Amino acid sequence: MKQTLRDLAEQLGCRLLGDCSITVTTVSSLQSATPESLVFVEDAQYLDPALRSSAAAIVAGEFASAAASKPILISPQPRLVFARAAKLLRDHDRNRVIHPSAIVPASAAVGKNVAIGPRAILGEHVKVGDETTIGSGSAIGDNAEIGSHCRLDPNVTIYPGTTLGNSVIVQAGAVLGSEGFGYVRDAQTGRYEQSPQIGRLVIEDDVEIGANSTIDRGALDETRIRRGTKIDNLVHIGHNCQIGENVVIAAQTGLSGSVTIEDDVVMGGQVGIGDHARVESGAMIGGQGGILPKKVLRGKGIIFWGTPARPLREYLKELAFLSRSAKKER
Repeated sequence: MKQTLRDLAEQLGCRLLGDCSITVTTVSSLQSATPESLVFVEDAQYLDPALRSSAAAIVAGEFASAAASKPILISPQPRLVFARAAKLLRDHDRNRVIHPSAIVPASAAVGKNVAIGPRAILGEHVKVGDETTIGSGSAIGDNAEIGSHCRLDPNVTIYPGTTLGNSVIVQAGAVLGSEGFGYVRDAQTGRYEQSPQIGRLVIEDDVEIGANSTIDRGALDETRIRRGTKIDNLVHIGHNCQIGENVVIAAQTGLSGSVTIEDDVVMGGQVGIGDHARVESGAMIGGQGGILPKKVLRGKGIIFWGTPARPLREYLKELAFLSRSAKKER
């Protein structure tokens, strides 16, 4: 999508130096820059290579204020502005139609300028907000609600009764609102029978969910993912989990049922968390960290590592002790 630098500067809240009439169509790295692309630099040492590149314009910090050979968008957070520019330049408005092969029942309430791809299926009484895109092959269950400006990629499955807020992104193959893994064993026969899985799943505004991730609905109440949380590919979140605002969860992480993750927590890849555990606000858990069931992890800004997870400094001391002990044994 073509934008003038004047329009970009106004939308992004940047100070523009240079020719405001120049247009850009995409963002790129310095190495792949073209005469229609926007690049960014966070450090003054990369400013000269950016100025020598083929890029039409640069996003940079105040250190670039004296440069004059290319138009520059000045911001105290160039990386953030660059990310926002990428969204503005991405054209979501093409082919915003409901494909003839999509199934949309009369009971569905579909907003303005909604795109529904080939073979997508909407259940009865589904609600879809304005400017939302539903990818090909996606299945939306009865009574599900999807807000405005959402993007559902191909083959997303949303179970009945699930609610998505506004500006939610769900990448291909994700499954939202599936039944949780809860069973009761018959003491006489030894067989397992499923506990009720009749709750719901609520996804709040600005949440992003990666490809092939799965989030279970509540058993009796609800699973809730709060505003601004970002979930990577291949993540599993069990029933009754409560995820706070602005949480970041990297790939292949698994949360058992009834886990509580408070606001601003960051989790690396392959983290495992046992049932009914709690991670308090601002904690960071390194890759492959393990939290035992019913454990409470406290410490804003503290990095936890290992299994069972403990503060990184403590974990490294233990590793050093084991290494010294092994050397003595040899």
